[in-house]
Amino acid sequence: METLRVVWAIFMKDLRVEWRHRGTLASMCIFGILVVFLFNFAFEPAREETVRLLPGLLWIAFAFAGVLGFNRSFAAERENAGLEGMRLAPVDPGAIYLGKMLANLFFLGVAEVVVVFAASLWYNFSFVPAIGWFALITFFCTLGYVAVGTTFGAVAANTRMREVMLPVLQFPVAVPVFIAGVEASTGALKGDPVGDYAGWIKLAAGFSVVFVVLSYLLFEYVLED
Repeated sequence: METLRVVWAIFMKDLRVEWRHRGTLASMCIFGILVVFLFNFAFEPAREETVRLLPGLLWIAFAFAGVLGFNRSFAAERENAGLEGMRLAPVDPGAIYLGKMLANLFFLGVAEVVVVFAASLWYNFSFVPAIGWFALITFFCTLGYVAVGTTFGAVAANTRMREVMLPVLQFPVAVPVFIAGVEASTGALKGDPVGDYAGWIKLAAGFSVVFVVLSYLLFEYVLED
């Protein structure tokens, strides 16, 4: 129960900080919308081409919007020796990680909803027929991406070139999640039978579980560094 209280306290703290400043979520949404808007001029909005390119476009927007969120995730903790205070707090470091991860998952999830809504308007594409499977795919892939991003966000926070180091560190590790997300999303949006892309969903779920568990166990050493 103590661990759950710590997780909830950190999660609510990040939500309160974001509610006061409204910087992280706004920048993530605006950046994601800008990516979708600019790509609107790159190809004709015919349905066949839209279904073929839209999944990759969405995951590009999700990935780079996530970088903005992960970079800012530990921005407040860098000030006033917040990270040092976390290291000295008599709590499980894994609980700190879970609280930060849930906050990042919430922020990126909201940004993804905004980006998908914008894409449905600009590309005249309805996600409704595949919304169930698409939401499940997006959740698993986002969970894996956020698990990696939160860990490397803490690592990059202690470096001088944190804005550059974060994508360099996290993107190579998150590649399997992105590949699974694009492939599974393509199958779902095209209306293919679930069996055709179920393997990609299982792959995304498996990597997400592995990333969360490993990050939870290793976050103690991340804070020490």
